[in-house]
Amino acid sequence: MSFARPRRLLPAAALAAAASLLLAGCTSGGPAPAASGTPGGSAAGQAPVPAGVTPLEPLPTDQPAGLAPYYAQQLSWKACGADFECTSFKVPLDYAHPGDGHDIELSAIRKPATDKAHRQGSLLLNPGGPGGSAVDYVQSVASRYDANVRAGFDLVGFDPRGVGKSAPITCLTGERMDAYAATDITPDDQSEIDALVAVDKEFAAGCSAKAGELLGHVSTVEAARDMDVLRALVGDQKLAYVGKSYGTFLGATYAGLFPSKVGKMVLDGAMDPSLDSVTGNLTQAGGFETAWTAFAKDCVKREDCPVGRTEQEAGDKLAALFKKIDAQPLPTDTNRPLTEAQALTGVAEAMYAEALWPHLRTALATAQAGNGSGLLQLADEYYSRSEDGSYDNLMYANMAVNCVDLPASFADPAAVAAAVPSFEKAAPHFGRDMAWMALGCAYWPVKATGAPHTVRAAGSAPIVVVGTTRDPATPYAWAKSLAGQLEAGRLLTYEGDGHTAYGRHNACVDEAVNRYLLGGAAPENGKVCKD
Repeated sequence: MSFARPRRLLPAAALAAAASLLLAGCTSGGPAPAASGTPGGSAAGQAPVPAGVTPLEPLPTDQPAGLAPYYAQQLSWKACGADFECTSFKVPLDYAHPGDGHDIELSAIRKPATDKAHRQGSLLLNPGGPGGSAVDYVQSVASRYDANVRAGFDLVGFDPRGVGKSAPITCLTGERMDAYAATDITPDDQSEIDALVAVDKEFAAGCSAKAGELLGHVSTVEAARDMDVLRALVGDQKLAYVGKSYGTFLGATYAGLFPSKVGKMVLDGAMDPSLDSVTGNLTQAGGFETAWTAFAKDCVKREDCPVGRTEQEAGDKLAALFKKIDAQPLPTDTNRPLTEAQALTGVAEAMYAEALWPHLRTALATAQAGNGSGLLQLADEYYSRSEDGSYDNLMYANMAVNCVDLPASFADPAAVAAAVPSFEKAAPHFGRDMAWMALGCAYWPVKATGAPHTVRAAGSAPIVVVGTTRDPATPYAWAKSLAGQLEAGRLLTYEGDGHTAYGRHNACVDEAVNRYLLGGAAPENGKVCKD
């Protein structure tokens, strides 16, 4: 999840480019060095909850009468290619006023279990974002799930409200989105601050004009309630779920609202719901810095490393490159020059997965030689920009959900400027841009309906929380905190790099999660897996 200008998990385009990571989800952030703590051990009490943060209260167990028609729908599954089946279902726009004629139609997909005689039910998947299409994700990753998991479960995904094929939010034309992505996010003077404010306001106004009343009803709480409707419609008494990145926030929210309906739940690349948006952004900045350090350590050992032979030299050369591009954008093989904002985004994109590090080395070498095409390609992957100049709706949904889930980080540019020093201290290479990217929600046309909270999910079945120690997108500290908040949380640690762990390349993590999904035996709390 992003707490700032749209920042997310590993983009769909990058997933296609890094096929070995197709089980990785979407979001951004990483473990702040000072907050990540020691892997393993008891999760409880390891991350103090901020004062004044209250727990998410469960919904009443008695279903409101007005929701009965939604839970009584009959799904009509139709073939939609390569052993997949698709359907749609209706949910109320506003759960406070169900049945008022303002329903939303949500799209869903499934790959049926291959062993019908031993089918355990449905396993819902979410790749993160917010804004990632679970329909597209299931189509991409279903064949890569463990054969026994595929045998025992229908793999199911639904696009949350405002996302993908479910009443998608759109905001800008491709041309204006290009301008948004290229705008300086490390402003040096008032004119550059004014330009950043202008594109943030344009983005918000575009979303308001095109999304209308839906814009105020795309919260994670509402998406979790939609997920409970789908749980019932696929015939499951309890929810089986694997969520990546922001998908962990969605899953934890579900657990908090419906603890008695949690079956088997895996939250991989966990978010910490107790954090306010400023703290979340600050921690994410530290996470990207941690990921850059890991990249630099690996790079300087290689003959083709374009940023020097020591970690200090690598950081200095990166900063110098950003400064050079800020002064004069680099030409590319397209009609779009590479701006500093896009260079920063391109480097950040490559922090999500080790599989992208070779691409980044090449892109940095090419940029130093005067051509920004490689970094521009990475930035385009991050923003889900197609070669024809169009964008999918991920970034629009990302901002819409973020801005309604938490109050804005900053009220105005002056507040950002005051916070920049703390961001730069946490992340010398990424702090300044992540501080300024957090300004977008200040101009959002609807008020936030969410607030920081803890999730206890009292009475739930065991919930497995997976944390990667050098995750660039969701800090390891967040996994420790969430596992500690959950009454039945089980922390599973992967000591390694990259965003999320399950289904990537670690047999220890995969075996622990698959055993839990298939047999219900959750790993011992504090279990640590290494390469």
